[in-house]
Amino acid sequence: MENIPDNIKTIIKETYPYIKEMNPAQKAVVESGYLKNESNYIIAIPTASGKTVLGVMAALQSILNGGKAVYAAPLISIQNEKVKEFKKFEEHGISVGRHPSSSDLSIMVFESFDALTRFSWNTLRDVDTIIIDEFHMIGEFSRGPTLECAITRAKIINPKMRIVALSATLNNMKEIQEWLECEVVEHDYRPVPLTKEVLNTEMFSTKNKNDVVCKIVEESIENNSQALSFVSTRRFTESLADYVADKIGKKIAKEDKEKFQIVSDKILEVPEKKGSLPTSTCLRLAECCKNGTAFHHAGLFNEQKEIIEDEFRAGNLLMITATPSLMYGVNLPSRSVIIRDYTRWTAQGPQSIPVFDYEQMSGRAGRPQYDNEGYSYLIAKSLDEAYELQDKYVNGEVEDTNSKLIENKDAVYKQIIAQIASSLANNPVEIQEFFNKTFYGHQMTNNEHMSAFAEESLKYEIENALEFLIANGIIQATPEGLKVTGIGNLIAKSNYAVETAVKLKEYANQMEELDIGSLIYQLALTPDLPLISFKGRKSKDPVREKIASLGLFAVDIGNSEATTVSLIEWMNERNEYEIENAYYVYAASTRRSAYEASLLIRFLKNILEVLGKYSYSKNLDYLSARLYYGTKEDLIPLVLGIKRLGRKKARSLVKTFGEDLRPYTEKQLQKIDGIGPKLAKKIKEYSNNL
Repeated sequence: MENIPDNIKTIIKETYPYIKEMNPAQKAVVESGYLKNESNYIIAIPTASGKTVLGVMAALQSILNGGKAVYAAPLISIQNEKVKEFKKFEEHGISVGRHPSSSDLSIMVFESFDALTRFSWNTLRDVDTIIIDEFHMIGEFSRGPTLECAITRAKIINPKMRIVALSATLNNMKEIQEWLECEVVEHDYRPVPLTKEVLNTEMFSTKNKNDVVCKIVEESIENNSQALSFVSTRRFTESLADYVADKIGKKIAKEDKEKFQIVSDKILEVPEKKGSLPTSTCLRLAECCKNGTAFHHAGLFNEQKEIIEDEFRAGNLLMITATPSLMYGVNLPSRSVIIRDYTRWTAQGPQSIPVFDYEQMSGRAGRPQYDNEGYSYLIAKSLDEAYELQDKYVNGEVEDTNSKLIENKDAVYKQIIAQIASSLANNPVEIQEFFNKTFYGHQMTNNEHMSAFAEESLKYEIENALEFLIANGIIQATPEGLKVTGIGNLIAKSNYAVETAVKLKEYANQMEELDIGSLIYQLALTPDLPLISFKGRKSKDPVREKIASLGLFAVDIGNSEATTVSLIEWMNERNEYEIENAYYVYAASTRRSAYEASLLIRFLKNILEVLGKYSYSKNLDYLSARLYYGTKEDLIPLVLGIKRLGRKKARSLVKTFGEDLRPYTEKQLQKIDGIGPKLAKKIKEYSNNL
């Protein structure tokens, strides 16, 4: 730590007391002059090698010199984790938050940082350093284009801002280094050495991959360690956790059983606190937890996922089964990582995961401060397949990281809108100049096979995009140049897909009356509403019948239809247990879907008002509130007027006392389950003010 300034060293030591000295990877970064110059940096070292602390040092350096820093992460789950971690800096007078307008150190998701580069230039110019976590995601289809365009725009608006990119090893590092104009420090040090193996079912005299997983978990029990298992689908996370729990149940010590039972009880408390009986998914998860296994996917209550993560970190679970999406999520290291499935379901059917994803999942193995070695196990069905997987994944090279900007049409549309709305461009030439500065533009112009027609190719893509945006009334040509329309401005200030805005604008133009079922279905057909999915292969007839009863026509019954039906039932005050049993869906995700739907309703209201249609505004406000609170229309004044009342207590009040609560005393109001003195006082104040 001798090369680190004393003021930074003090904060690091007090915030991370377990760090006694820098490891070899961290030393290599510090000794490169990282804290002595203002150069942009890519720090590429393995998972769990201390990248975050290195990023924090650069942030602290800027803040202690009177500046501001942003820590950008790809997911809200990582953002939340880092906010908690960095809150300790407030003991040293450093304010920590989610936006640089109000914080010295702000933790933002990529989309929020992108929005900062579009509309908050004065705030952006106050940022001296940006730390980009999981920088390798610049090559990912959905978030990669947002990140590369935000970086490009930030470099234009605030060229003095320092960029520090934290990444896994990138194969085409020189190409990325040239684009980012940075120094690179790569190091292969891992605090916990990693052993990678390919196992096959024949080695264990079985044909079932799950039996191999069981053997690894049994070994974990003997070694007092944990395992993280990746499978390809949500359904498989459940079936594998079930299978392992059943097989290892008799091998678990009594004291561990007691520990696991506590976790199981916590899982079942979540729906109870929300006014619902446990769904079948909750019950299945709780049963698995009794034997130390848990599944983790988007169909659970958020609080249940947090319980699983916290209890796993505390050593109170033996294994988590998850889909590959968890590899980019919260920090959940374990001694063993099991990759049971090396395929992923896509629109084109099952596809093999890239080597990069294999490395990311494997990198979760080995817990610093706990394990002397981490183990990654890829499971094959046969010896021949094991040899193939060994060559491809263990011995293979990570793929090049390539821009997905032009492949992602929505990203192209949004970035053109952003450039025009933010006054950075008002003609096709200026738009092309911006795209030339992106990572995509750099790759095209510096590729010997593509450079000859890179400019014409990009010009063609931009012209097509402009044609689409003009045809859909999002931008318009004026004597002063290209301008965004009212709809275009709404899109620019939102994070919604252009496809969503176009669908809702078309719907708004055709609206003659407010049909709630039709509108919710329209939202479920947009790419921005998180869908509620079916559980397994049970009958879809209940959803089909409900859709028909709403006067809607659907050829196929899929997740969009399931979501529509679930949200309608949610607004009719049915709880997750009732929705799941009625329609065989993962109803625990209803609240998240309903929340996003309520925001989309507000977006539609804004579109209608831009179109000069104000007659629907009040009804849409009510519908947005109904989705948010999950209530029928008559309860909206109550749940809006009394904070933390909620729909269940509100309905009990109306059933017991009627709509006029003025004649009743606070003591009488407390007879309702869940209403104590404080809430009764609020209800009384509200009713008296009507």
